[in-house]
Amino acid sequence: MAETLSGPPLFQARADLHVAARPEEIYAVVSDLPRSGEWSTECTGGRWIAGTPGSVGAVFQGENLRGEDVVAWAPVVRGTWTTEAEVVAAEPGKAFRWAMRDSAGRTQDSVWSFEVEPDGDGSTLVHHFRMGRPTEGIRKITADMDEAERTRFFAEWGTKVQSDLADTLQRVKVVIEKA
Repeated sequence: MAETLSGPPLFQARADLHVAARPEEIYAVVSDLPRSGEWSTECTGGRWIAGTPGSVGAVFQGENLRGEDVVAWAPVVRGTWTTEAEVVAAEPGKAFRWAMRDSAGRTQDSVWSFEVEPDGDGSTLVHHFRMGRPTEGIRKITADMDEAERTRFFAEWGTKVQSDLADTLQRVKVVIEKA
């Protein structure tokens, strides 16, 4: 994965939640990306297209859906679209991370993760997102924006991502605890 430039990341968000399950049980669920439609705010599912599913180097093609109201004024992708992500860390019971790929199949400085730690009668599940440099998609969205519009977009998109992380954790908790 490309090294980040010095300075703060473009986006960084984190949410955590207690889940009444062992780390290994949680990891088994969140690392099964084809199931992500059960909890994700945008990914409706997908399939592994290369590598051993859930292992470092494996590639997942996600199917996504975004509503018209999401940062409605900005030229973001709406409706359905696909993405590709490559697993960059797979530590059973601890951490699962994937980096978004660009249209040429290169990993970008855009990493999503789930991290799990034992916590009393269950575990703390952390969902994290970090984008150091603009992805291919962000560059397209902001290409025709002036500085004020870019600042507004980054603020609103950051708020959206933070909310999505928290919502996703609540949904994961329901899936795991009802099992």
